[in-house]
Amino acid sequence: MQPAVSYIPDTEDDKTLRQLANCIRLLSVDAVKAANSGHSGLPMGMADVATVLFSKFMKIDPTQPLWEDRDRFILSGGHGSMLLYSLAYLLGYEKMPIEEIRNFRQLHSRTPGHPEVDQEVGIETTTGPLGQGISNAPGFAMAEQILAARFGKDLVDHYTYVMCGDGDLMEGVSHEACSFAGHFKLSKLIVLYDDNGICIDGPTTMTWSENVSKRFEAYGWDVQEIDGHDFGAIESAIAHAQTTDTPSMIRCKTRIGYGAPTQEGKNSAHGAITKDDEILGIRKNLDWAHEPFSIPDDLLMQWRAIGQRSHTQREAWENKLDASAHKEKFKQSFKNEFSQEISAAVAKAKANFAAEKPNKATRQTSGMVLDELIPVLETMIGGSADLTGSNNTYVKGTDFITHENANGRYIHYGVREHGMAAIMNGMALHGGLIPYSGTFMQFSDYARPAMRLAALMKQQVIHVMTHDSIGLGEDGPTHQPVEHIASLRAIPNMYVFRPCDGIETAECWELALNKKDAPSVMALSRQGLPTLCDNRDANLCSKGAYILKEAQSEPQVTLFASGSEVHLAIEAQEKLESDGISVRVISVPCMDLFLEQDGSYFQSLVCNKSLKIAIEAGVRQGWDHIIGGHSAFIGMNSFGESAPAEELFAHFGITSDAIIETVKNKLK
Repeated sequence: MQPAVSYIPDTEDDKTLRQLANCIRLLSVDAVKAANSGHSGLPMGMADVATVLFSKFMKIDPTQPLWEDRDRFILSGGHGSMLLYSLAYLLGYEKMPIEEIRNFRQLHSRTPGHPEVDQEVGIETTTGPLGQGISNAPGFAMAEQILAARFGKDLVDHYTYVMCGDGDLMEGVSHEACSFAGHFKLSKLIVLYDDNGICIDGPTTMTWSENVSKRFEAYGWDVQEIDGHDFGAIESAIAHAQTTDTPSMIRCKTRIGYGAPTQEGKNSAHGAITKDDEILGIRKNLDWAHEPFSIPDDLLMQWRAIGQRSHTQREAWENKLDASAHKEKFKQSFKNEFSQEISAAVAKAKANFAAEKPNKATRQTSGMVLDELIPVLETMIGGSADLTGSNNTYVKGTDFITHENANGRYIHYGVREHGMAAIMNGMALHGGLIPYSGTFMQFSDYARPAMRLAALMKQQVIHVMTHDSIGLGEDGPTHQPVEHIASLRAIPNMYVFRPCDGIETAECWELALNKKDAPSVMALSRQGLPTLCDNRDANLCSKGAYILKEAQSEPQVTLFASGSEVHLAIEAQEKLESDGISVRVISVPCMDLFLEQDGSYFQSLVCNKSLKIAIEAGVRQGWDHIIGGHSAFIGMNSFGESAPAEELFAHFGITSDAIIETVKNKLK
């Protein structure tokens, strides 16, 4: 714990700033007390830093909260959410009245326990799982650089500020993302590190001893160390950070629970400070004689004036946009209105597949679809976690994004799957771009926390995940997904597409690109697959499942299959029909969409008297919604093995012969 100091600064300017900061502190204390839960320590400790940042630097306009060229502020330590909510109220965001502060942590309020993206009140991203916010931030900063290179600094010139804590920096994803930011020299990224030396269990010395400054210098960042309660030092540090050609970290030495008579500087201040005596002591120490949730008019007026600092600048920016030759493209990029361009590119790809009937892996046909999409959809920014050639995510002739050239379309993320997913979330949240990137399906485990948050935040992020089954072959069970597709389908608002050929692949890309309020996964094969579909004007994948090949008479058997197993169902159907058994084959490229269909359509495919069997080279979970709990499933119930793909499918009984045998045994 640092030595006690006076809570009343010496200079008049600092006294004013401290009073403004105390507005944040006391609103946070009052809200946590009313909710009887929450986290008081962070807002109390970082209120001084936040006050300087917003009063001296932040370019925002609460009357136009979605202004595209606003600065972005990310509270990575989302448990300190009352700092964000207090600022939103004080700065004058219309949709954050004092009633929302009083309703902290209550059902359907705009003030949940951890911040959930709500850009109309200045909440740029959902945080709480530590490490995610600081890892979104390079995505925001990267988007700013890309769009500035594309449209010019007259239209795009803003900073991304992050407030993070020790826990954020302990999380592994922060290493991935901050290393990435340093390599790409994301100079508009400024991190304000709440260096209070406290974690939940006690002092941070009990759990880590690394030199954070040297760590970030090794990443290629500019690093400063300051007293986080010295207003002049805070201002000077941020001003310097704006001049560097690298990302910046400002280590702010602070006292958690600043002002609390017995809990300041202690791990007990991390959570809810609710004891009456302690709160009375805070009010006394901070010379705050006002009722709970009451901000004196003069201080509220000062905060509202801070909120309007950039109002004139925002109006001038709008005039620049109106006069810009880029106006229409700029607006279209942020509105994300490209359905016609997408439709035309997909139609061209489908026609090519129907004419050529390639026997290619869907990872390859996906690359061929991208060949059509990338030239006409400039907002798409691709990448891969060091698997570009395997994922087929790069379109020949596309410029790479580097620290020297932001005017490209493709990012080499390196072996940073979790960081890549979090960075893509930041790019999507920033707006103006559609990020997609590739890795092996197996490595979705590394990326899953960020993928889950994309679904929670309703962000359009597209994950190209190839080598999606034991079809990967010789690399063996460490690299063969078994449970992964089912686990991704289990995430609410996550759409997993598993196409069977090029035509379905094209349709699935169309659906993912038009799905603006959810992330998508393209589950793609390593092994070659036959073209099974004829060309068609309609997007049949849009219903999630459809009859690919009808039975010659009333079906006795319905085979449901996805992706690389659909051709096995077709082969089995042909043999069974020749034996007098009528079989319907239903392709299920997106189970998530199928389960959303109206009852009549769902029942038309599922609710008949036929024998139902599902085939997928993964675990059974999820299929019982379609085939029932006692129907046959042909797939995996163990990890894979190392061998050529065709041997593995035979070994695990995922073959057309196995389907035929199962059907005949069930019909006995």
